Amino acid sequence: MHGTRTSGSPYAPHTDDDTAAMLEAIGADSVDDLFDIPEGVWFDDEFGIPARSERETRALIRKTLEKNDTLVELLGRGHYGYYVPSLVDHLADRSEYLTSYTQYQPETSQGFLQALFEYQSLLVELTGLEIANCSMYDAATALGEAATLAERVRETSGHRVLVPDTILEGRRSTLENYVSGTDLEVETYPTWEGTVDLVDLERQIDEDVVMLYAENPTVSGAIEPNLSEVGSLASSSDALFVLGSDPIALSLLQRPVDVGADVVVGDASVLGLPTSYGMGLGLFATRESYLRQVPGRLVGVSEDDQDRRAFTLTLQTREQHIRRERATSNICTNQAWVALRTAMHAAMLGPDGLVDLAKRDVVRAESLAERLDELDGITAPVDDRRHFREFVAQVEDSARAIARALEERGYAVHVLDDDHIQCCISGVTEAEIDGFVAAIGEVAR
Repeated sequence: MHGTRTSGSPYAPHTDDDTAAMLEAIGADSVDDLFDIPEGVWFDDEFGIPARSERETRALIRKTLEKNDTLVELLGRGHYGYYVPSLVDHLADRSEYLTSYTQYQPETSQGFLQALFEYQSLLVELTGLEIANCSMYDAATALGEAATLAERVRETSGHRVLVPDTILEGRRSTLENYVSGTDLEVETYPTWEGTVDLVDLERQIDEDVVMLYAENPTVSGAIEPNLSEVGSLASSSDALFVLGSDPIALSLLQRPVDVGADVVVGDASVLGLPTSYGMGLGLFATRESYLRQVPGRLVGVSEDDQDRRAFTLTLQTREQHIRRERATSNICTNQAWVALRTAMHAAMLGPDGLVDLAKRDVVRAESLAERLDELDGITAPVDDRRHFREFVAQVEDSARAIARALEERGYAVHVLDDDHIQCCISGVTEAEIDGFVAAIGEVAR
């Protein structure tokens, strides 16, 4: 390299001559011309942060954090928090895990690759499907990838993707972004009492449907009683049946393979992470016949030159770093570290512990619904369904007014509309539930 390296990133060591040559080649006068950033937000070499000692910084942060409301959150609808054993933090925070990126060098990543292989094996066992990848960004992107997979593998020229009318807005928005460059169109089918309305779904579904998506449990916590019938409707129209769920629910509810599911998506971070308010871990499992179409990373097991079991990323000819625009997906990374935490948490619980946790989610949710239903002015749940983790309750007074009054007493619930709230028990202690029942009994009179 000729000339002196300019200051800046050590990973882009261009000299002034290099920079001038590149700018001339693209017809730009300066590097600043490459960025359309409003002048008011340009960095002016001053952060405006006065220097502080460690003690002063700690005091400032503590004072700032104390401004947060400390609420007992009975919040769910896609984001759940469970107690995460401290061992998960201690193991996952080891430097070889925290500093690891995609494990392209298997000879230096055997431990991490094995953990991801165990994570995949966990999903295979829970879903009954033969193939699971080693994680995606979140449930919404996994759903989007399922739709584009459906378009690739379905032999007819259909274009309709059917989702329930209760689907979370963020998941539907992401799904629509994923299919915006295709001929696929997202449509909704009606639900009744929180689950699939089979009569109306049968009217809507035909051979033009590429993918049918259902959830178990649903967004309202209802356990879907007719999954086999939904799978049969999908099969009759040759549509890909995609089921949304999570590892805790899957340990107790019907196995997706037994109801005809072709793909299972959802959020696996119910294990290994506390409530993260947006950050998740997308699970994606499917049938072996779609192996070459699976998005994201796959960890496989083989043998090295000394006949020892060895792990490696496999079948990478599906990916964009090899196939470019012909890749099955443009997803560039995954949530491997979060998947590692999920695998650790699941291994600590074991099969029996996982089932016990799921059973508690049913018993505690239905117990809370019964206690609320005994109070004046509340009907819980609003539907004649079994429930997992959460449920919807109807209130006679303004739901928003009740939620505000609960917040003043230290509790947070979802407000769905003027008459309905939703309550979730995951991560909430028995003492906190007792306090919540007493509080809502006061404000809902």
